[in-house]
Amino acid sequence: MVAPMPTASTSQIFNNNECFEPFTSNIYMRRTHAGEFQVINEHLLDELIRLNLWSYDLKNLLIEHEGSVQNIPSIPQEIKNIYKTAWEISMKTVITLAADRQPFIDQSQSLNLFLAKPTYSQLTSMHFFAYQSGLKTGMYYLRTRPISSAIKFTVDQKLAEKTLSSMADEECAMCSS
Repeated sequence: MVAPMPTASTSQIFNNNECFEPFTSNIYMRRTHAGEFQVINEHLLDELIRLNLWSYDLKNLLIEHEGSVQNIPSIPQEIKNIYKTAWEISMKTVITLAADRQPFIDQSQSLNLFLAKPTYSQLTSMHFFAYQSGLKTGMYYLRTRPISSAIKFTVDQKLAEKTLSSMADEECAMCSS
């Protein structure tokens, strides 16, 4: 029998994300009995190092943007397309992918969906789409954003603003634009 469910501890050991879920953030704090440590999406880190983009300032920008690469000007669009977080991916796509997996699963999937500010209309649409797509469990959990964000004490706000503004003002040396 197969009944995939989120597997937080096992996925951490193998540097993977939980089960089939999209990453909720590309950088976050992991808390264990041994203490706290920062975890970054290893695949994104490899790409940024390969492109010679990884730096202390970029790490701080990732923290400032809550693990999203979408609004960091120095990151190429193809990287932004690949490393969207669960909050930036269409839930219709997530449900469609779950429906594609469903024929190979004996029981059901623990499908978690992500909406920053859900409405009744969105929830109704997602439930009906999941049902029409043949899912046995339309939604296990609905993940929402917290009302307020934690203060990012480790990020120098002035440096983050300066870095963002300097990245936005950079000229293209190749085409002189």
